[in-house]
Amino acid sequence: MSESIELSRVIGDIYDAAIEPALWNRALGSVCAFVGGSSGVLYWHDAATERSEALHIFNDDRRYTQLYFEKYLPMNPMFPAATFMDEGAVVTTGDLMPLPDFVKTRFYKEWVEPQGILDAIAVNLEKGTTRSSLINVRMDATEGAASDDARRRMALLVPHLQRAVAIGRLFGQSNAVEETLTETLDHVEAAVLLVGADGLIAFANAPAKRMLGEGGLIREEANSLCAVVPETNRILRDVFAAAEKGDALVGVRGVAVPLSRSSEDRWFAHVLPLTSGNRRQAGLAYAAVAAVFIRRSVPDAPPPLEVLARHYRLTASEIRVLDAVLKVSGVKAMAEMLGVSPGTVKTHLHNLFRKTGTKRQSELVKLIAGV
Repeated sequence: MSESIELSRVIGDIYDAAIEPALWNRALGSVCAFVGGSSGVLYWHDAATERSEALHIFNDDRRYTQLYFEKYLPMNPMFPAATFMDEGAVVTTGDLMPLPDFVKTRFYKEWVEPQGILDAIAVNLEKGTTRSSLINVRMDATEGAASDDARRRMALLVPHLQRAVAIGRLFGQSNAVEETLTETLDHVEAAVLLVGADGLIAFANAPAKRMLGEGGLIREEANSLCAVVPETNRILRDVFAAAEKGDALVGVRGVAVPLSRSSEDRWFAHVLPLTSGNRRQAGLAYAAVAAVFIRRSVPDAPPPLEVLARHYRLTASEIRVLDAVLKVSGVKAMAEMLGVSPGTVKTHLHNLFRKTGTKRQSELVKLIAGV
C-alpha cells in the first residue's frame, strides 16, 4: 500500500473517531501502525494540579496504566516540560531530557523499563494556561527508537488529530470521559460551526458566536457564514458546495483557508466534509455538509513557568525542580516528590541559581511571581 493511501485511511479513522468516540481505539491503532509504534494514548494533563487522565488508549498494559495514575504520575520527569511544547510540535523522549538522565530516574526503572518501552513520540495537540491535551505513541524493542521517518509521519497526522480532538466536542457526547475532554479544552479559543452547502449555519459553539458578533474575520448574513475578506468568502462558498458532493472533491482531510491577511496573526478556517462514514451520520443530524474549525496559528500567552523555562533555557529536570520549589519546602521533600535523590535536587537547584542569577529558593519564587 502506498503511503498516500495509508495516510488517507488513517486520517479517515481519526475523523470518524472525532464523531464516534468508541472508534478512538481503532484510530489510535491506525496511528501507531502508520507511525511505527506499539501502543498509544490520548490524554490530558494539568500541570497546576498534577492531574492527568487517559481519554483513549490502544494496546496498553492496564496494570501499569493504573499504577501510573495511582503512583508514578508525580514522578514522571517529562512533566511539566511536556506541557510547554509548542502546539503541534513532534518530540521524542530525548528531546525533552537527555536519555542518560532519564534512565537514572525511579520513574524509568520502575515503570518504563519493565514494560519494555524504548522510546516515545509525543505531541501537544491543544494547549492552555496549565492544561494540555496530548497524544503519545510508544515504541518497544520491536520498533526500536523513534526514527526521523516516524517523526515525519506523525507530523503528517498532527493537524488532523488537533481538529478531531476539538470537533469531537460538537456532537454532545455525554459519558464521563468526553465530559473530561470538554472540560480540558473549554479554555481553548476554538470556534466551530456546522454549515450546509450554501453556508447556512446549522450549529455554532460559543467562541464561534462571539466571532460572528465581533465581525472581524467572519460574519453572519441571512443566517449564512461569510468571511470578511471577499476572496476568502468566495473560496469558502466553493468549498461548501463541493463538500455537498462528497469527500472526493474536498478530500478526506479537508482544506484550510486563511481568514486574515496579517502575517503576524494568522487565522485559518479548516473545513472538514461531513459526507461519508461516521461523519455522514453526524452531518445528517445537523443538516450540515461540513464542519468549520477556526483557530489562530499563534498560541496564547504561556504561563510564567513556561516563560522562565524558555527565557533561561531550562532543561526538563530543572523545570521540574523549579516547579517543586513552588509546591514543597526543603530539598528532602522535593526529592521525595520527584522520585530522585537529594543530591540530584541540589545539582538542579545549583544550575537554576546559576542560570537565573538567584542565590536561594525564595528568590526563585519571587522570580516566578514577577513574570
